[in-house]
Amino acid sequence: MPLSWNEIKSRALKFSKEWKDAHYEKGETQSFYNDFFDVFGIARRKVGFFEQAIKKLDDRRGYIDLFWPGTLLVEQKSAGRSLEDARTQAMEYLQTIQDSEFPRYILLSDFQNFELLDLETNEKVAFPLSALHENIQHFAFIAGYKAQSYRDQDPVNIKASELMSELHRQLEASGYTGHDLEMLLVRLMFCMFADDTGIFEKDHLLYCIENYTKEDGGDLGGWLLTLFDVLNTEEDKRQKTLDEDLTRFPYVNGGLFKEGLRPVSFNRDMRAALLTCCRFDWGKVSPALFGSLFQTVMLPAEQRSKGAHYTSEKNILKVIGPLFLDDLWRQFDKIKTNKRKLEEFHVSLGKIKIFDPACGCGNFLILAYRELRELELAVLKILYRKDTGVLDVGMLGKIDVDQFYGIELEEFPVRIAETAMWLVDHQMNTKMSTAFGQRITRLPLVKSAKIHHGNALTTDWAEVLPPEQCSYILGNPPFIGSKLMSGEQRREIAALFPNLSVGVLDYVCGWYAKAADYMQDTPIKTALVSTNSITQGEQVGILWNELINKRGIHLHFAHRTFKWTIDEKRAHGMKIAAVFCVIIGFAAFPADKKKLFEYETVTSDPHEIEVKNLNPYLVDGMNIFLQKRSKPICSVPEIKFGNQPIDGGNLILSPEEKTSVLQNEPHIAHLVKPFIGARELINGNQRYCLWLLDCNPRDLRASRFIKERLLKVQKFRLESKREVTRELAKIPSHFGYISHKNVPYIAIPSVSSENRKIIPITFYDPDTICSNLCLIIPNATPYHFGVLSSEMHMTWMRYTCGRLKGDYRYSNTVVYNNFPWPEPTAPQRKKIEEKAQTVLDARAKFPDSSLADLYDPNTMPPALLKAHQELDRAVDAAYRRTPFRDERSRIEYLFELYQKLTAPLTAKPKRAR
Repeated sequence: MPLSWNEIKSRALKFSKEWKDAHYEKGETQSFYNDFFDVFGIARRKVGFFEQAIKKLDDRRGYIDLFWPGTLLVEQKSAGRSLEDARTQAMEYLQTIQDSEFPRYILLSDFQNFELLDLETNEKVAFPLSALHENIQHFAFIAGYKAQSYRDQDPVNIKASELMSELHRQLEASGYTGHDLEMLLVRLMFCMFADDTGIFEKDHLLYCIENYTKEDGGDLGGWLLTLFDVLNTEEDKRQKTLDEDLTRFPYVNGGLFKEGLRPVSFNRDMRAALLTCCRFDWGKVSPALFGSLFQTVMLPAEQRSKGAHYTSEKNILKVIGPLFLDDLWRQFDKIKTNKRKLEEFHVSLGKIKIFDPACGCGNFLILAYRELRELELAVLKILYRKDTGVLDVGMLGKIDVDQFYGIELEEFPVRIAETAMWLVDHQMNTKMSTAFGQRITRLPLVKSAKIHHGNALTTDWAEVLPPEQCSYILGNPPFIGSKLMSGEQRREIAALFPNLSVGVLDYVCGWYAKAADYMQDTPIKTALVSTNSITQGEQVGILWNELINKRGIHLHFAHRTFKWTIDEKRAHGMKIAAVFCVIIGFAAFPADKKKLFEYETVTSDPHEIEVKNLNPYLVDGMNIFLQKRSKPICSVPEIKFGNQPIDGGNLILSPEEKTSVLQNEPHIAHLVKPFIGARELINGNQRYCLWLLDCNPRDLRASRFIKERLLKVQKFRLESKREVTRELAKIPSHFGYISHKNVPYIAIPSVSSENRKIIPITFYDPDTICSNLCLIIPNATPYHFGVLSSEMHMTWMRYTCGRLKGDYRYSNTVVYNNFPWPEPTAPQRKKIEEKAQTVLDARAKFPDSSLADLYDPNTMPPALLKAHQELDRAVDAAYRRTPFRDERSRIEYLFELYQKLTAPLTAKPKRAR
């Protein structure tokens, strides 16, 4: 298992310091590179050889300083020597290395400087030894990772989207809205794309608007409607008196211009905005812009209700790469010198059928089509070169838009998806035209992508595309959390999981269920983008236990959590929240190789590693499904929710109210207690409550304030729709739910910021009342505080807790009750208690700072950080002697321990011998 990037960085920093004075090539090279490979957790002797003999072109013998066949060639020089000589020498060695051992990388160094050349991409990086830890990602191949990079959205697409958004804004402000506005925009975008890409004569649309319409824009709307009619009419059926310049527009067909639109009126500014758009070079724009543009001009409320999110090319490529594209390119590279196999491969490309059952405006289908056409073009360049005399290269293409299928709930995005597929088809035909020197076009439009208008969760997918014809399913289903679903959406999910309690399942789970059923007994592979909540917390035990154990699903690859965002400018002023996503690839059969894409940070590029098994927590380990438990699996104190008032706020006091009340009625001071919720615990805020449990009735009657508050509590409860709450009106002096015991306890906030590495927990005395927004552990000891505050428990929490937006949502039934505690010896337990007290002492040095201040990564005091590090080492030692390298090694160990602890609960008893 590769080391984590944090561990590699740490080792690289240490390596740089130890070798900062190295300078002698002959005497120190071998030790230098043995240590260098150890930075990445690799034994050099297992992969590479020093002083590898090689025969040069002039028959003289040379010696490669370090050679890893098929991967790396190293040329080393003494400190201060020019690396130019090393580069020349390395290039000379490449001339005689056989193809099977030809390296991808060349590394040049003089001990104090590195230069790495990627022979496949021709990219070069150079940096000093002191910056090695900042450049380790370039050596991912040594660590066992495969570096992944993805193309991000081209800035030209963003610019085009901004221009069209301005036109949309002006038209909408004029009162031209709804379906007609949307159709007008789609048609205009098609026409502007056609004006720059050869569908129309170059800039003919721009010429006509500039010369045939008035500057005040008064006649522009009428002229555009005439143009749309022309584009929808075959040339031989057009009116004979039609203006000559209008007759030069081709017949498009495909249904895009068939529907009539209500008249639209332009003014001077709107005409200017349209001309600005027309002057933009649309030939450089990705057709995926169509979908992106539609999504970025949607109303925020509408967007939230439908779960739509902007999809960048970068994120789509993360899906289609490992799902099918990477394998197809590898297959192509293996057979490209065998004409018969290459022809068979080309035919097979034309049989691929791709299905997006949540296609929106078609971005996933558009880019999948484009990438497959790029692959086909590489095939054709080998099979049919310019000098072969082929007459019609266009007829040789096997891939067409009718291989792509989708389902979309809204009608307008269906039309956008179809239109954008035609545009990308034309774009790729133009690219093929350039490659072979022949004009290739597909007008009038005949074939189209097959996008079904309907609800994907109630539609029979087999009616859209029979499963025996489908190759791959992909997409980005709506991001709607379990608590945000409508009643109808809840019923849809319940129907797909008929034997389960589905109250916590997100809406996206419906697509997983539909895909699992659709793929049965087929070679179909699926990859879906989802919020990471389906790999955390309670959902895992419900969703994945059903999919894996009952519907036979196997995980093939996954991208661990990354941030799916769009900035305000790109969203055209819309406020779009950051979403934490995963990508999961799966099928109804096991994979030969399982891949996990890890992220150093949620915004960085991923690194690919191969794993033995990919479980639903996206960890290399056994398939584990944590269920809700009412009691801990280990012998530790039970955990409970804090006390819930259910009082309409009438038993709660602000600091000001407390001061005022006690000035008037000082005799009730003993009935007013500090009241702590998650916010008060973390931020140090103050609130108080009337704690009247077992108080003397005489005290209640003697207080006018308390009597008034109790009447309000009673009224609030009686007006409730819940029978249980109305029953509580009989005892208005008591909280609705009481868990408080007259003993010290640990309190854990139920929600804590994702930015904190450690959830702040603390002790409280019996006179402090904790609300239900915290969890409490009565009679907990410093030992329990120490383990719960350790990196081991925080790692477990991060993988198993639910989320509230991005924040951690600590759970008693899933996180705490399933946590595998260590079994320390008496000395180990004492050590943990001592280090836990050290943490508490470090906090006490800052009495004016809240826990939010103390546990903010940017403001955490060094003394507290050191205390936690010492505590972590003490807790780690109670689990095992071998130190944990990183978070991944911790969670894998904890899952194994959980499996051992829970196995006896389900294992059949062995028969006595």
